[in-house]
Amino acid sequence: MATMKDFDSTHPDWCPGCGDFGLLAAMKKTYVGMGIEPHQLMTVSGIGCSSNLPGFINTYGMHTLHGRSLPIAQGFKLCNHEMKVVAVGGDGDGYGIGVGHLIHAMRRNVDMTYIVMNNSIYGLTTGQTSPTSGLAMKTKSTPFGNPELPINPIALALASGCGFVARAFTGNQKQLSDIIKAAIDHPGFALVDTFSPCVTFNDINTAQFYKEKCKDINEKGHNTDDLIAAFREAQETEYIATGIFYKNVRSQYEESEKETLAIPLYKHQLGLKPEEQHELVAEFE
Repeated sequence: MATMKDFDSTHPDWCPGCGDFGLLAAMKKTYVGMGIEPHQLMTVSGIGCSSNLPGFINTYGMHTLHGRSLPIAQGFKLCNHEMKVVAVGGDGDGYGIGVGHLIHAMRRNVDMTYIVMNNSIYGLTTGQTSPTSGLAMKTKSTPFGNPELPINPIALALASGCGFVARAFTGNQKQLSDIIKAAIDHPGFALVDTFSPCVTFNDINTAQFYKEKCKDINEKGHNTDDLIAAFREAQETEYIATGIFYKNVRSQYEESEKETLAIPLYKHQLGLKPEEQHELVAEFE
């Protein structure tokens, strides 16, 4: 049975105190607790500080293009649906350039988990306004204040038909680990938005800020079957709601391709003779 050490890889090069360390630790803890082995997992990312994560955890992994982790993660899941697939990235990657892919992935409902490390800033490019930066927030790209309303990823997910919508703070390991487990167990696409403070370029949305503002809605008895109640919590302004907002088991995309996916695609026979296979490969050499 796998241990935390079995998931160790290259030492992360994030800034000391970065919230992404919290997610990495929670992922390892969750996988061990679920009895998942490293070879049973595929970790896919886009581009950004947080998207370096596949190199820091010992699973199969792929560091792809900015905003493009979800098409590749979905393709991998359909090719080998026996694997657990977890896509990771940041708010700029997932809610900016990749938001179109996110909306279609949620409505398509391929069985996978997407964890977004949301720090409300572009960290890798040294501190520009991101899609979740607050209104009037001053950054390198908005020195006079951000003129745009921040995106609400929870409300967006609920409106896009996502069957599992949750949010956690990476400093709350117990809640985060429980949510990751629930997301992986959920049959369909699961979105987990995580507050992962950037200690270098965002001095507003700090760890202390989230400790003071976050409130676990599941502890107060929130009904995760109630879509309207989930929208209400997503729009709350007196506190920042965390926890599982909504769960709804509906038909997965894989069910529409039962015949094709009866066995993983990588096990399908090509139907070509050996010499035909060599001839085909030679065309690409």
